[in-house]
Amino acid sequence: MSTRKLRTADHCASKFHIPISTTNPDDVVTSPEVDVVFILTSDEFHEPYTIAALQAGKHVMLEKPITLSSPSARRMIDAEQNAPNGARVFVGYMRRYAKSFTQTFMRELATIPHILYARSRDFCGPNPRFLSEAGTFQVRNPNFPPEAAVERGRRLDVLYREAFHDQDITLAKQQYCRFLGSLGSHDISLMREALGVPESVGGISVNEPFYSAIFNYRNKTGEPFAVTYESGIDSVPDFDAHLAVYGEHKRVSIKYDTPFVKGLAIKVNVHEVNDNGEIETRELIGSYEDAYTTELQEMHECFVNGKEIKTTLEDAKEDLRIYDMMYARMNA
Repeated sequence: MSTRKLRTADHCASKFHIPISTTNPDDVVTSPEVDVVFILTSDEFHEPYTIAALQAGKHVMLEKPITLSSPSARRMIDAEQNAPNGARVFVGYMRRYAKSFTQTFMRELATIPHILYARSRDFCGPNPRFLSEAGTFQVRNPNFPPEAAVERGRRLDVLYREAFHDQDITLAKQQYCRFLGSLGSHDISLMREALGVPESVGGISVNEPFYSAIFNYRNKTGEPFAVTYESGIDSVPDFDAHLAVYGEHKRVSIKYDTPFVKGLAIKVNVHEVNDNGEIETRELIGSYEDAYTTELQEMHECFVNGKEIKTTLEDAKEDLRIYDMMYARMNA
């Protein structure tokens, strides 16, 4: 267990029975007792820690987003390709491992032959309130070392300049970049797996703390359809995160509740006209199993038994490709 705050490291090591407690990440990366390095840090540290772990021959469980710029992602992919011991990276897109998505939603979506429209929404509300009422007994240690804050700023500056190459790095662009990396990566990644990568971006709205976009897609038969993306954070404690797809005779949506309150089901809703011409509504739950649990079980299968990883670095780089399309539209 490594973090820049020793009290935090000691607390987590004690709570979760972790034998190593340190403020130096190299102590974890180089330990012969460590097989998998979990990188759950702020986004700007993902690249250096991932590359260090890979060069040490350790598997990596990397929380999304993988990083904030496409060049940074390329450096990470290169490090994985050259890693000793067959070390691999598993990216933590937990929503994409929920059984209500992988088995229930995707099955129902496959029965819509012609998509007319889709919507991706994520209004997540105030996470601190959900956490404070979830019985997690948080401990906050504010004594963040000043030198770490300086390093954080330096690394962010490099990533911003790569993401917005040859442009003025305004506050609005910084906020947009951080937002897409944090909340946006959940929704864009889920949208990619369900619908693919959009052909183009029709328009965007950048109004911190709310953002929206129109993505242009095409059915397999050639007909176009649009996907609206809308996301933001307000102080209303209502977690409204869903992906909805509309066909001519059927509508399918998957709704995620806050992951900070355990045991809340991820639900799939189906509205369709049945063979009798009646309006039929169904609610399906693929599993009550926590999506984080499902994700970690999948990671274990990949690292221990050699199963192919779905959420690879190459896969995650597609998110950054879409962000680059959105940034280009921002400057149009």
